[in-house]
Amino acid sequence: MILSTVEMHTGGEPTRIVVDGWPRFSGKTLLDKRREARERFDHLRRGLMLEPRGHDGMYGALLVEPDHPEADLAVLFMHNEGYSTMCGHATVALARWAVDSGRVARRETEAETVVRLQCPCGLVTARVAADGTVRFESVPAFAYALDRIAPTRTWGPVTVDIAYGGAFYAFLSADSIGLDLRSSPMRAIVDAGEEITEAVAKAVPIVHADEPDLAFLYGTILTDGGNGVGGTPSRNVCIFAGRQIDRSPTGSGVTARMALQVARREAKPDDERLFESCTGAVFSGQVVREATPVGGRKAVIVEVGGRAHQTGEARFRFDDDDPLKEGFSLGQ
Repeated sequence: MILSTVEMHTGGEPTRIVVDGWPRFSGKTLLDKRREARERFDHLRRGLMLEPRGHDGMYGALLVEPDHPEADLAVLFMHNEGYSTMCGHATVALARWAVDSGRVARRETEAETVVRLQCPCGLVTARVAADGTVRFESVPAFAYALDRIAPTRTWGPVTVDIAYGGAFYAFLSADSIGLDLRSSPMRAIVDAGEEITEAVAKAVPIVHADEPDLAFLYGTILTDGGNGVGGTPSRNVCIFAGRQIDRSPTGSGVTARMALQVARREAKPDDERLFESCTGAVFSGQVVREATPVGGRKAVIVEVGGRAHQTGEARFRFDDDDPLKEGFSLGQ
């Protein structure tokens, strides 16, 4: 078997776009395909994401046939542990690739080309400028819980906010547990993110009003305590899928952070904020309008902006006699 991919990165965070060679799905809806990928084809995910073809920080985007009538493309997001419901950095990469490759025809007479991407969390609309800059409107985002307490082994009770931006995240300031996002060792930040995610998942049940498949805590985002106003980015680091580090500012995390700011009356429609990752890459976040409430919670539509770049193309073999064809991980 041979799988063909396009390799991209957004602020240093990889996106391996699978463009050819994946077996056909029998499922009709995108969530059906997501379940089928877990049940029938997970060996291919592991083989592409893990060593020797990938690494513990690899991220993937599998193109599949859309079932949404307005979608140009449909995608399943994957990483070292499984499949996520939304990914902002991969959306930025996919939108740019779709236009640069001609998969979606560039609108030469307009400032931006619209790309409609069907994700497991819903339809995401992206706009690609002539210089490759991408901005996208994600699904309705909302604050799920504020100031919730979760007991941890290392720091005792920690206080977190939980918000949804296509996936659920726990948020807390790094200095609340004695860490600094610019000077603390990354291993300490990763250890904290993993432990806090596990603790919050046990302490706070997650429910999504519309789709049970989306109802889980995806990761923890540690912030510098800033709010990204005045042209000064607020740094955050997202730890997800156990110990995976997002090198980008995390598009779905930016979306969720903006929903939290609205819930705390720190932001309103048209306000723009800047958020920075551990590589120095910057995403913008702007509340563009209110949305229909989700499960009785006030929701907003957030526009996220960023840039992605292509790094190469690849053809990966899966030989039947290769004992490591399904990948391996040495851990971190």
